[in-house]
Amino acid sequence: MTGAAWTDWPAPAKLNLFLHITGRRPDGYHELQSLFRLLEWGDTVRLRLRADGAIARIGPSVPGVGEDEDLAVRAAKMLQKSANVGEGADIMLFKRIPTGGGFGGGSSDAATVLVALNRLWRVDWPLDRLAELGLGLGADVPVFVLGRNAWAEGVGERLTPVELPPAWYVVVEPPVQAPTAVLFADPDLTRDTPPLKMADFVAGGDPRSDRFGNAFESVLRAREPAVDAVLEALSQVGRARLTGSGSGCFVEFATRESAEVALGRLPSTLRCRLVAGAAVSPLHRMLHRFQASP
Repeated sequence: MTGAAWTDWPAPAKLNLFLHITGRRPDGYHELQSLFRLLEWGDTVRLRLRADGAIARIGPSVPGVGEDEDLAVRAAKMLQKSANVGEGADIMLFKRIPTGGGFGGGSSDAATVLVALNRLWRVDWPLDRLAELGLGLGADVPVFVLGRNAWAEGVGERLTPVELPPAWYVVVEPPVQAPTAVLFADPDLTRDTPPLKMADFVAGGDPRSDRFGNAFESVLRAREPAVDAVLEALSQVGRARLTGSGSGCFVEFATRESAEVALGRLPSTLRCRLVAGAAVSPLHRMLHRFQASP
């Protein structure tokens, strides 16, 4: 191992401002439409280079996730092999994003490893190439690699950057983990929502309108009373929505002040947080500062 110093890299969470299933492909995967919003909140990935080529996870593990299944470790090994890198890395995760909440924590950790090690190992691949590599780890990885809010189609990998206005979110984490595979297999899941046109949204479509729902909401509300209760409580302060296929719920506000007022009206028993939306990923701002440093 080298005497290299640790470096810290942000791995932001995301919200799906809407999520529709528009069909099913011959390979069994679902065709989706969604709008990704990156957040100014997330995990921290700490990295330290090694001279011996080993990739090692250091510190506490993600509960229920072995090192070989850890997306951050798999991302490092994938980039190392694909770019024929001789160096290795130690990886330490500081988790804040809850597992199973639909906030993209594992995918974001993997994306941060790809982007950061691409720089630290001096691979210097373009982001598009890293995003293509990351797709092999999960459909949400590319949006975190590219670092922009985006309209998503396909399985979530066809991304078009979208400029979103500043916004604040009251985010709630119900004490349940949503089983994604089980939800996708639920017979009551709506799989034939008519596709929306991105042009309609850009021309003035409001993601808070009833047209922009989440295909998993009715299924998850029926399966998990805790999620139903959280969405009901949030509906008293705004339009309550579900993110991804997880259990995480949120309401959007135009200003921090209005979000704080709403937060004060919610039951103290809810696990709430106030989070700002990001125009550019905190990871990319960190990368820019890192590249600009001597």
